Amino acid sequence: MAESAHQPLRLVLDTNVVVAGLLWNGPPRRLLEAAIAREVELYSSAVLLDELAHTLGYAKFAGRIDSFGTSIAALVALYTALVSLVAPASVSRVVTNDADDDHVIAAAVAARAELIVTGDRKHLLPIGSHQGIAIVTAREVVDRLEARLKT
Repeated sequence: MAESAHQPLRLVLDTNVVVAGLLWNGPPRRLLEAAIAREVELYSSAVLLDELAHTLGYAKFAGRIDSFGTSIAALVALYTALVSLVAPASVSRVVTNDADDDHVIAAAVAARAELIVTGDRKHLLPIGSHQGIAIVTAREVVDRLEARLKT
């Protein structure tokens, strides 16, 4: 009998997608829900988790976090529980003008990810792919997941 279940997609989420998924509804939230449902496998690194904690600390997110009655530490712990950690052997300079994005790419390479998911239209999305790893938006991944469910 043929295997009907799809292998989960292997994803690395850029910090902007994680923040959007933790704090708002929409495609990034759907990706976190897909991780809980094991439709996708999320990978991250210690550097990216530190960046998440730092980013959630921005004043512009304080009211939103308070409105959920949660904390930065709780949100980071929630996300950490959804990911498998990788330790990139090295971080190459790939993204001109944004060294933080190189950590996203390094994590994806270390995780042998299929997709890097980002909302970064300035630096990451224009690259298109790196070492065979496509760089896409959260909406593109959600569309791909929905198409898989129909097959």
